[in-house]
Amino acid sequence: MSIEFRPEIKDLVPYKPGKPIADVKREYGLTEVIKLASNENPLGSSPKAKEAIRGALDNLNIYPDGNSTDLRAALAKYLQVDASKVLPSSGSDEMVDMISKTFINHGDDVIMADVTFPRYLTTAKMMGANPVIIPLKDFCYDLEGMKAAITDKTKMIWLCNPNNPTGTMFTEGALIEFLDAIPSNIVVVYDEAYNEYVTRDDYPKDSMKLLDKYPNIIIMRTFSKVYGLAALRVGYTIASEEIINYINRIRGPFNVNALAQVAAMAALEDTDFLKKSYRVNKEGKEYLYNAFKEMGIKFAPSEANHIFLDATKDSQLVFTELQRRGMIIRPMYGTYTRVSIGTMEQNKKFIELFKEVLAL
Repeated sequence: MSIEFRPEIKDLVPYKPGKPIADVKREYGLTEVIKLASNENPLGSSPKAKEAIRGALDNLNIYPDGNSTDLRAALAKYLQVDASKVLPSSGSDEMVDMISKTFINHGDDVIMADVTFPRYLTTAKMMGANPVIIPLKDFCYDLEGMKAAITDKTKMIWLCNPNNPTGTMFTEGALIEFLDAIPSNIVVVYDEAYNEYVTRDDYPKDSMKLLDKYPNIIIMRTFSKVYGLAALRVGYTIASEEIINYINRIRGPFNVNALAQVAAMAALEDTDFLKKSYRVNKEGKEYLYNAFKEMGIKFAPSEANHIFLDATKDSQLVFTELQRRGMIIRPMYGTYTRVSIGTMEQNKKFIELFKEVLAL
């Protein structure tokens, strides 16, 4: 008699993260490798966050505050909302799982884009839901298509703005028009992990004002991107007190570690680091845009810290050949690939090596 596994997970595959620098060095005998694959902050992290971690190292034997009390208070002050509407998590990945476990029943419909953050799809399948996949239009969310797909079975809609991996966005007007049309019993999860990088004025920068009008919205943010704390795994979610209370019921104890909590609070106060990260990303994006245009490479206009492009050759081939040369990017599908925006030196090196690969 063999062990039986839940049928919902039969066809799931483990998440495949960006290839680590150490692996590429060993595989190809390299001493220098640049990673532009995982949308990490090329400037590192806030010096204030590092100092906060150093100050907490003597307490590693003590369990962290299981309620992230101080971090919740700091976030509430920063966002100008009540702390009861804020819930930190171990990165956005954990929160995607918790939201799915809180709301999705077997047989529910869950609406999402076809090219977006893959964890939305995985958790829907994990809960036995029926994923309703809406194709992108010109690399952008088709909000009208999502509205048209709503049925009596629809439980949840996932929105990623700006989107990962395409970097494209939809406007504040489009978001409000969309939310106005969604029945109040459908949960709308609004993931804005890259919002700090947005340069356009028509982006919904102040999403907190949506909470009172749309009690079915859940807003997700992270410290992994512009704040440069990806290694610590810390994100946060803002929603009605009722929603937060229900998610909190299935949250694991001590889910946000102590170093992550103190680092996040310190990073939140380091506005200089935030401004520099924004500037470096904007300048790097403009440089890459110009280089791609000169090369005749098509790309999606990005409001994130990565660019989705048509490499004109098989993305796995481009991925492998760039690795041989000490550059890690993210292959997507077909000829499409994603490259994170690095420092100007890293961006120039990428273009140099990319040209070499395309000339093969």
